[in-house]
Amino acid sequence: MTTRATATLAYIISLITMGIFSPLPATATNHSSEPQSRGSDKTLRVLYWQAPTTLNPYLSGGVKDIEAASLVLEPLARLSPEGEMIPWLVREIPSLANGGVAADLRSIRWRLLPGLTWSDGSAVTSADIDFTFRYCTAPGAGCAQAAKFRDVERIDTPDPLTAVLRFSRPRPFPYGAFVGPQTPLLQAAQFAECMGAQAAGCTDANFAPIGTGPFTATEFRPGDAALFVANEAYRTSGLPAFSEVLIKGGGDAISAGRAVLETGEFDYAWNLQLSPEVLGAMVERGKGHIVTAFSTLVERMAFNLREPAPNPGTLRKLAPIPHPALANIDVRHALTMALDRATMAQIGYGPTGRATCNILPGPPAYASDANEGCETQDIEGARALLDGAGWIDTNGDGVRERDGKRLEFVFQTSTNAVRQDFQILAKEWWRQIGALTELRAIDASVFFSSDPDSPDTLAKFNADMQMYASASDGPDPEAYLSGWACNDVPRAVNSWQGRNVGAWCDPAYDALLNELSGTSGNAERAALARTLNDMLVQQYVVVPLVDRGRVSAHANSLGGVRINAWDSELWNIAEWYRIPE
Repeated sequence: MTTRATATLAYIISLITMGIFSPLPATATNHSSEPQSRGSDKTLRVLYWQAPTTLNPYLSGGVKDIEAASLVLEPLARLSPEGEMIPWLVREIPSLANGGVAADLRSIRWRLLPGLTWSDGSAVTSADIDFTFRYCTAPGAGCAQAAKFRDVERIDTPDPLTAVLRFSRPRPFPYGAFVGPQTPLLQAAQFAECMGAQAAGCTDANFAPIGTGPFTATEFRPGDAALFVANEAYRTSGLPAFSEVLIKGGGDAISAGRAVLETGEFDYAWNLQLSPEVLGAMVERGKGHIVTAFSTLVERMAFNLREPAPNPGTLRKLAPIPHPALANIDVRHALTMALDRATMAQIGYGPTGRATCNILPGPPAYASDANEGCETQDIEGARALLDGAGWIDTNGDGVRERDGKRLEFVFQTSTNAVRQDFQILAKEWWRQIGALTELRAIDASVFFSSDPDSPDTLAKFNADMQMYASASDGPDPEAYLSGWACNDVPRAVNSWQGRNVGAWCDPAYDALLNELSGTSGNAERAALARTLNDMLVQQYVVVPLVDRGRVSAHANSLGGVRINAWDSELWNIAEWYRIPE
């Protein structure tokens, strides 16, 4: 282990010993009094330093956009901090036992709560459920959540409160659509003229959707700030406690942490991806708490298996042009062997992260044990692998080449202190095996943007490798693993909304994914999910680095917070309140 890593680990242990860096459990609250009445607590100030760019989660897969939208738009069911489904806009979770899921597994019936209204006072009906399905699946819509509606053939609406999703084949796990913040209800009346190719152009609706949530959007500046006010039609009396919520973007994780934990300017700071010593020093100021929760959030590296654009300002259309080096599995394997994931986890995350060999690290039944040992760095083994594959340093400049192609790469990620540390480490380790790396850091609001015109987004992938984090939307990983299907590659025709950013395509993977879709039984589904995980990891399509806990912070004066790694972090914001001094 490096000197820095040893010192960092010792510092982490000292913080835990003193009780300064003990992450609160997901169910922890900070109650000293309860909220009095709707809007009595004035303004809640929230920092999402990766600023949201839309309030329509169907047009963005970005966590920042989905979570900002969750103040307004709600699904039929949510996931608790423990990963369990809970009814939200419905009477109960459908199941085989209660008759909500058909015995042949080809339909699921949802029953809305009676008296449910949109923020404009109009009734929420099953027609809105049907419309939302048709909106996302309309040709040309570029819907980022299309995988959630996999195998949904149609939706029947036998009465205003009942919607029956009909599947084209048996669906052993029928809870993809309308469960979790990625697929909330849209109001049919508001979005009626926004179907298909018109979806992205409906700025008024996308920036100020009418919802059922505790707040309504009154002002939205993409990439900057959003202002919400309490929904006077909200179904729960006395909630929300805050009269308005300001979500402010910009800056970075360190400035966000300081704004809550040191200066007290804000009440909540999201995604504090900072080194343990930096966070610990902030917490010592005594103004706030760190909260952490684990699910399946994995910091990973993706390889671009197609030739990237010649420069970041040029957009190359998807074409079958294999990358001259990364198309070679031996190169990908060697680059992976050179990484020291255990050191990365210790330096970058301390007790809020752990080295992982799986892109699907949980729940435990889904975690493969076939990839153990990847945490151990093997520089000599990586060199030998490249030698055997014919990549040789022929001119003595330290860079290997083969057939006139040099191991020279561009490695991009978002601007973030931990990710820049990881880039520097990887660059040095790769130098030791004969690869030259140029590092590129892109502003997070740009890198994670859904802007189809920007060349610097995660989806455009104008580099050779890139680093980011993503997670399964819930305990069942089918929709998450669908992100590596052949038809999920981002391209112009789908408005760059796909998740298969490396453009990997294996018909055998797709076939196994289809088998998962038709398989019932938790044990059988878990076995298939482990195999799919192993295909991705063992073919070095994606390189899992760190199983990350979500880390955020809130002021001592903020009560009701229950951080949730399975749903939106703001899932219960209606219950947040100000604790009197």
